[in-house]
Amino acid sequence: MKTQVKALVVGGGAVGTAIAYHLAKAGWDDVVLLERDELTSGSTWHAAGLLPLFNMSYATTHIHKYSVEFYKSLEEETGLNAGFAVVGNLRMAQTQERMEEYMLYASTAETCDVPFEWLTPEQIKERWPLIRTEDLKGALYHNTDGYINPADVTMAMAKGARQRGVEIIRKMQVDAYHWNGDAWEVTCTRMVEKGGNLVPSDEQVVITAEHVVTATGNHAQRTAKLLGIKIPAIPVEHQFIVMEQDPALVEFRKDHPEHPVIRDADAQSYVREERGGWILGVYEKGAPARFEYGVPDSFRADLFPLDLERIESQYMAMIHRIPSCENSGLKDDFNGPICYTPDGNPLLGPAPGLRNLWLAEGFSFGITAAGGTGYYLAQMMVEGEAEIDMASLDPKRYGDWMTTEYAARKNEECYEHVYILHHPDEERPACRPLRTAPAYDRQKALGAQFGQVNGWERPNYYGPRDAPADFDEKSRSFRRGAWWPYAVEEARAIREGVGLIDATAFAKHIVKGPGATAFLDWFTTNRLPRVGRINLTYALSSAGTTRTEYTIVRRGEDEYYLVSAGAWAAYDADFLRKAAEDKAGEFGYIEIQDVTTQYGVFALAGPKSRDLLKEVIRDADPATALSNKRFPWLSARRIELGMVPVDAIRVAYTGELGWELHHPIEMQNHLWDMLLAAGERHGLKLVGARAQNWLRQEKSYRAFGTELGRDATPLEAGLDRFVDLDKDFHGKQAMLDTGIRSRCVTLLIDGPEDADPWGREALYDGDELVGRLTSGGWSVVFGKSIAMGYVKPELARAGQKLQVKMFDRLWPAEVTADSPHDPTNARIRVDG
Repeated sequence: MKTQVKALVVGGGAVGTAIAYHLAKAGWDDVVLLERDELTSGSTWHAAGLLPLFNMSYATTHIHKYSVEFYKSLEEETGLNAGFAVVGNLRMAQTQERMEEYMLYASTAETCDVPFEWLTPEQIKERWPLIRTEDLKGALYHNTDGYINPADVTMAMAKGARQRGVEIIRKMQVDAYHWNGDAWEVTCTRMVEKGGNLVPSDEQVVITAEHVVTATGNHAQRTAKLLGIKIPAIPVEHQFIVMEQDPALVEFRKDHPEHPVIRDADAQSYVREERGGWILGVYEKGAPARFEYGVPDSFRADLFPLDLERIESQYMAMIHRIPSCENSGLKDDFNGPICYTPDGNPLLGPAPGLRNLWLAEGFSFGITAAGGTGYYLAQMMVEGEAEIDMASLDPKRYGDWMTTEYAARKNEECYEHVYILHHPDEERPACRPLRTAPAYDRQKALGAQFGQVNGWERPNYYGPRDAPADFDEKSRSFRRGAWWPYAVEEARAIREGVGLIDATAFAKHIVKGPGATAFLDWFTTNRLPRVGRINLTYALSSAGTTRTEYTIVRRGEDEYYLVSAGAWAAYDADFLRKAAEDKAGEFGYIEIQDVTTQYGVFALAGPKSRDLLKEVIRDADPATALSNKRFPWLSARRIELGMVPVDAIRVAYTGELGWELHHPIEMQNHLWDMLLAAGERHGLKLVGARAQNWLRQEKSYRAFGTELGRDATPLEAGLDRFVDLDKDFHGKQAMLDTGIRSRCVTLLIDGPEDADPWGREALYDGDELVGRLTSGGWSVVFGKSIAMGYVKPELARAGQKLQVKMFDRLWPAEVTADSPHDPTNARIRVDG
């Protein structure tokens, strides 16, 4: 047994074995995998083995697609049949809205080269006559999809890993992790059988590993405690039943290949063939979270008691959809733990606060994701970055505010939402409100309908003040929801008058100390601003792609105030702190303070914003306090608004004259009341995040997490003016070596009369797929849909005609010059 290794993988399920395999394939010849019991003894052994390609996440779709292709190659390499039955996956829709969901997904699938086919009810019935189709609208069919034997594919990957030099050790439990400054010292205990239980022996060993990957599945909470971090991966009960033979199915199979997997999303269930009978799996309401504080030592490859009452409606729906199964008896049943996260996506990437420690936890579709997880995580570990942007799966998308109670309840909600219609404007209600700014109650009383960003409640739009509690839920749509007219009026108010946006959720850090200036100059792409000024800048990954976007305010020679996206607060903070630690020896002491919860932020924007602020500013000469001479564009000033000291920044994400008002959060309500009182005389309108998103697209302002990410460089994003090539900065050479693979563009679209793009759609030039959208919405300036996205470089020119795929149709789109609204920034710079 090796005790000095390059990488130690902890967990021997499908995910762990896939990671070990791909690390070895990528060239790491010193890899060890530990499993506390037997390979596949966690959730892997009782998984149904389905391989659903359907996913609206760009990164997850790529991961699933790789897995499906990879599993087909395993037998040739290892000689072991992974049990892959390529039978197809039939996603049926009972409503037109469900079909529209599939259409949105299908456009995303095209950008990932995932094949699919549309079927009418008549075509479904003709191919698979056992299915009742008269109440269906149609189906989305993946012919390359199917199911696999989870144990077989895991064993095949394990054999492939061994063939590439990986050492796999069973019955070895990790009991402690210690980082010695250079490597991980992992204390392991040999486990032995005793009375049917697995208990620790007296044999211990310490393995020193340069890198550690945890893929501990249901044991994620134990892993979190050992590492001293939070991991919101908690299992939820999942039930499926195996039925006796269906004579009609047996007869059908005499002349036909195996039946495809049937997914009846509107009935919250899936069905697949199994030895002449059927397997029914469900995602029902009321499935409880389990093992919130760790898996009991006595629980091994065990199951929970079946709760048939909980799945009765899904069982009856199956009989309705496949009438021939009604008389088939129950052959077997399974109710086991499957790990979930609050948003259903795995936690994949570097652990918060730790070096060379990688998490691969929280896989609710672990068999589907295992192969792709191994492939892309190996890229991150070996090459420094994956070829796709993995930020949406990063473990640090949840901060330290996350608790066990939050994770458990959100995971239960996520489980029951697997087959709920996933509107792009969906906001789920569990565990809310949780993080609220002081003005939350005032905003709610004025009609605010909130979204949740990093736990914060943030107004999406302002609806009727007397709206019923379910107004927002009933407003959602794959087209323009009932909220759309409210967002239009909010956007128009900022273009024509003045609007107030709550941006308190912004992440905010102070960076100061003797090494702060040299560090930030190296850490970011742009020139640092002078004292009292600001700039927009980017921190790059080691691959030269965009890792973080910052607005930097220089408060002093060696003190800076950094503002970044609220959704990525912990993600940004971890990267910032680790980089500062790495460079402190070279640049000197660097102090970093997270002040996110100390400051509230209001953004006031629009042609009348200066007039409104003049009424509340306290200054010896209020008439000139906000003029271009005393408060120029892209500068920061400490001002007083009434009794509130405000760090004001003259910048507006909406592209209009405006200021961000960063204020002590405990004074927020006083400031809110004062601004609203003064605003009555100027037609002030409260504005939410959806209108702001449309407005920033009219200015071609890129957003992190959509246009900006770890799969494109700032130069590909068209941000050359924020990159100072005369200085050295982290990731510079890698950025230059990457070149220009695609270009970010803004497009105006003549789309459907009742719909706008969401930012997931495919772009075509004739019959050729040439790019994809990353953002979309409505332009009040141009009176048509607007979007941003990436296309082939030769197509990124103003006037280029393209087409965008929406609702399975191609709609005309035209590339515009950047900042189609007010390209000279005259409105932003206006004096007064």
